[in-house]
Amino acid sequence: MAATPAVRTLDQARAHYSLHEYDPADGADGHGYGEVAVAALGADPARVFKTLVARVDGALTVAVVPVSGQLDLKALATAAGGRKATMADPADAERSSGYVRGGISPLGQRKALPTVVDDSALTFPTVLVSAGRRGLQVELSPADLVRLTRARTAAIARP
Repeated sequence: MAATPAVRTLDQARAHYSLHEYDPADGADGHGYGEVAVAALGADPARVFKTLVARVDGALTVAVVPVSGQLDLKALATAAGGRKATMADPADAERSSGYVRGGISPLGQRKALPTVVDDSALTFPTVLVSAGRRGLQVELSPADLVRLTRARTAAIARP
């Protein structure tokens, strides 16, 4: 399996992690990429996090929220020190991160962006996020996720 930029970031930081591979086509009948990962891995949707790219006052910002919830754009704007947040155009997210939609990892992005991780991640010993391609998740400690993305944590998800 070829190492993605996310995996290389973890290796360079000597972080403890495990990779979980699955067929991204399994259960893809109209479900989002995060839901497919949850179903394929039999994981708790509160422990699997999706990476979303938004614009806060026009600047690209990464939000990491549980698959079981939705991004609260107002809360993201506040957490990022802005006034207004909107979802970024998918092409902008792909161009900035260097990953394709459905495989965007918060780790190893082409351009380091301000990142906010939902504080619910801190309640788990490990969480899963995209490892940089569809069908590959990485399990790591929330502390490593926050440290390696230079993220702040805040309540940015709603059920």
